Amino acid sequence: MWESVAGPVVSMVAAATLIAPTPTPTPGPPVDATPVLTTAPFGALPGQQVTHTITISGTAALTAAVITLTTTADLDSITARAEPGRCTVSARTVVCELGDVRLAAGGTAPRVTITGRISPGEPRGALVRNRVTLTAAQFAGGSAQVASNAYLIPGADPTILESPGQTEAAVTIVPPHRRSMAAPAVAVLVAGAIAVGALLLARRRRRPGGT
Repeated sequence: MWESVAGPVVSMVAAATLIAPTPTPTPGPPVDATPVLTTAPFGALPGQQVTHTITISGTAALTAAVITLTTTADLDSITARAEPGRCTVSARTVVCELGDVRLAAGGTAPRVTITGRISPGEPRGALVRNRVTLTAAQFAGGSAQVASNAYLIPGADPTILESPGQTEAAVTIVPPHRRSMAAPAVAVLVAGAIAVGALLLARRRRRPGGT
């Protein structure tokens, strides 16, 4: 008898186990950590030095935190310093490994300072985009927090038309309506001069002993 009852009971328990919903894990609170990028001077020209300062705002504790700066303009003579951590640099990418950091309100935020000179070969009118990513073990799925800024390198300098001390030549331009009157006026003056000269010559000939 017990065997006849045990079989159906086991089957019912197994079926209940199969159809029971799997508990959904409760997502944890979002990680309170955001990178902040400051670039000075903003809009640096080719050949000009620029400094990128990166801090992290928030109250989270981060494990294996990494700050990465990428830029679309080549940088020369780059220096990078992370507090705490260490950095590796290239012309357009700086990676700083901060390690484990704890963010706290009122505390000292981690800081990364990157200084370089915009390559003189960067073309005028080009888009310069600076992008910072923050990664850590606490960000699910390898996601990252991002901060960025961008600007256009101004166009070519205005052409210098005159050097200091250059002598200027004054040019008078006669308007078209005045040009049309200039020729007749000159003709009248010439004709008048000829008439006066002829009159004086005639008077001299009329005088006694005139030649």
